[in-house]
Amino acid sequence: MVARSDITGIVLAGGQGRRMGSVDKGLVELDGRALVAHVIDRLAPQVTALVINANQNRDRYATFGHAVVADAIGGFAGPLAGLHAGLSVATTPYVVTSPCDSPFLPQDLVARLAAAFDRAPLDLAVARTFDQPHPVFSLVNRNVLSHLEAFLRDGGRKIDAWYSSLRIVEVPFDDEADAFRNINTTAELAANARRTADGNRPNVA
Repeated sequence: MVARSDITGIVLAGGQGRRMGSVDKGLVELDGRALVAHVIDRLAPQVTALVINANQNRDRYATFGHAVVADAIGGFAGPLAGLHAGLSVATTPYVVTSPCDSPFLPQDLVARLAAAFDRAPLDLAVARTFDQPHPVFSLVNRNVLSHLEAFLRDGGRKIDAWYSSLRIVEVPFDDEADAFRNINTTAELAANARRTADGNRPNVA
């Protein structure tokens, strides 16, 4: 059984925010607080420790009270590079990931992903809504680190291509589909203002 004490959370904030005007998206404010703060509020109670993966403004991210780690691979290589960075510093047997721009992530995300590990030997449990997997919301066994390092070293960047050879399961969250919508643009940011109270869901087209 995978317990909360076995899991480190990794908040993925290492991107360039191109769709929002090339800003550091995790630090963009929603209802007066940084997007990353909303994500931390929801993810931290579900894990025993938390790491922020960031490649810019690391001092500012450090003010949120958690360890900050940059990609070991240069060039803003994407979420797999962030997962690799988090896996490299985590001391727990599992990690769970969430992007910094999804402030409404489920408050039972980890419990439901962890339950999948109780049913079968797995490397990865991925959240899915209807027919859409969300691989940036995954519970990952740390034993995949060497496999991931080899994939990245060979130039791989696509998440689904990486985990296609691993033992994975997709966990349905059809009842919480809106929780996985992320905020990519200033228009989406404005549409979601004042929707961050517990139980509310984003208004993203």
